[in-house]
Amino acid sequence: MSFDSYKNIGEVLQEFQITATEAEFIVESEITIRAEFREDLEFSLREFSFEDSEYAVCEMIIFPILKEVYRSYRDSFTLWSHKAIIYDQKLSGIPDYILAQRSALGKQVFEKPYFLVVEAKKDDFIKGWGQCLAEMVAVEKINNQPSQTLFGVVSNGKIWEFGKLNNNLFTKETRYYTISDIDRLLSALNFIFGECEQKPGF
Repeated sequence: MSFDSYKNIGEVLQEFQITATEAEFIVESEITIRAEFREDLEFSLREFSFEDSEYAVCEMIIFPILKEVYRSYRDSFTLWSHKAIIYDQKLSGIPDYILAQRSALGKQVFEKPYFLVVEAKKDDFIKGWGQCLAEMVAVEKINNQPSQTLFGVVSNGKIWEFGKLNNNLFTKETRYYTISDIDRLLSALNFIFGECEQKPGF
């Protein structure tokens, strides 16, 4: 069974005995956004069609936004695109994006993941969160640090939803963020990157 076999969060909660709750855990703060990034994102949104292409959403919206925040954290992390994760037969697959600890051996070496991003294909956030939580469970088992907080995002490009997993407690951020308020969205992502940087190894 791969990650995308899970149809919703409930299936993952039951199978792995995880408790779910909701809270406001993201702390927003002002972040400087480069004018070049704003212009490029506006160009992409204006010039390209995203309705029929999941790849376009990933490549032209989700990844550029992640990359913009990643620029400030590149000494600590490596941002992976479509990197396979395999824990066992039930927990395996290819997350869209992974933020992992940067290896001292080089950017080619995959180290501990902290943050997973899943595209809500066909705007299906219910299935997207089932897949994302399954990926977070796999990473928790791979890292073998149950007390470590892991983060996840499900996005269709326009809407971004956040969650975190710690010690079999999944917390969904009650607020969602949108591309129409890019400052708040990047502030939320910056908070997540900063939280990951506080983990063991940094």
